Amino acid sequence: MKGRLVGLLGCAVLLAVAGACSRQKEEPKPAPQPATAASTPQLTPTPTPAKVKLTLNWVPEPEFGGFYAARETGAFTRHGLDVEIMGGGAGVPVMQMVATGQVEFGIAGADELLTARVRGLDVLPLFAVYQTSPQAIMAHASRGAKGIADVLKSGTVALESGLPYAAFLKKKYGFDKVKVVPYDGGVARFVVDKDFAQQCFITSEPIAAKRQGVQPTVFLVADEGFNPYGAVVFTRRQVWKEQPERVKSFVEAVREGWRAYLDTPGPANAVMGKLNTTMDAETFAAAAEAQKPLIETEETKARGLGAMSRERWEQLGQQLAELGVIEKAPPVDEFLLPEFMGAAAAPR
Repeated sequence: MKGRLVGLLGCAVLLAVAGACSRQKEEPKPAPQPATAASTPQLTPTPTPAKVKLTLNWVPEPEFGGFYAARETGAFTRHGLDVEIMGGGAGVPVMQMVATGQVEFGIAGADELLTARVRGLDVLPLFAVYQTSPQAIMAHASRGAKGIADVLKSGTVALESGLPYAAFLKKKYGFDKVKVVPYDGGVARFVVDKDFAQQCFITSEPIAAKRQGVQPTVFLVADEGFNPYGAVVFTRRQVWKEQPERVKSFVEAVREGWRAYLDTPGPANAVMGKLNTTMDAETFAAAAEAQKPLIETEETKARGLGAMSRERWEQLGQQLAELGVIEKAPPVDEFLLPEFMGAAAAPR
C-alpha cells in the first residue's frame, strides 16, 4: 500500500511537470507592437537663418575686417543670421538706406549719426568699432612738427570742406597762417612737396606714402579733443522694436567677428582682397596692424569691443552744436540704449 501510494504520488508529480512544460511551449509570445510617434526619436529641424543686410560706408578694407571675419568664421550663422555685406563708396546713401528700410544695418561715423537724428531720422547706434577716431593730419617728418598746431603754422594743408573735425581745428588754431586747399583723395602731391600736409585716415594715406619712400608724421585729431566714435554699426528704431533679439544677436556676432579679426586678420583680408583689388596683401596687413590700438583700448578690455559711453556721445553733441554743425544736441537717452553701451553700463 505504502509503495503504491508513493508510486501514485510520483506519477502525479510527473504529470504536473509535463503539463507545465507543455504550457510553456504552447503560450504564444506577445506580438511586436508597431512603432508610435511617442517611441520614435524626433529630429529637431534646424531653424533657417534670418536674412539681413549690412551696408558699409566704404569699399572692403581693414576697417570692416571684423564684419567679414564674423561671416567667414561662422559667427553670424551661429547666431542664426545670414548676413549679406554690401560694399559702399562715395555717394552711397547708407543713412537713408537704413532709415527707409532698404537694409537693416549700416556703418557711419558718430557725428553723422547725430546729424541724421537732428534731421529727423530715428537711427540707433549699436556698436562702435573705432574707440579712437582714425582721422588725422599727416606732414613730412622732415618738418619736425610736434603736433597739428605746428603743421598749421605754415605751408599748405589739404582738407575736405565741411568735415566737422576741420571746423574744430579751424576754431581751435585758426587757418590764417596756412593755405587750405581741397583734399583730392590721394598722396601724389604729398610725396613731391615737403611743405604739403593733408588729412588722412591712419590706415590709408600714411601707409601709401611710406610705400612711395616718404616718411610722414601722423597726428590724430582725437588727441586735440575731437574724438567721435568711428565705423559705428547702426539700425533704425523700428527694427529694434520689432526684432530686439535679432539685433542683439547681430551685435554679439559682430563682436565675435572683431575679436577673431584682431587676433588673426589674414583670412578676412584674403576675402576682402578679392573684392577690393586696389589694395594688395601687404597693405591689408599693414592697415590691420595700424588700426589695432584704435579699436581695442583699455575701455574695451573692461567693457567689451564696441562699447560706448553716454559721456562720449554727450560731449560730441555739444561740440557739434558749438561748431554750428547741428542746432542743438539731441538728448542721449533718446538714442543710446543700455543694451549696447558695454558690460559696465548702468541702467537708465
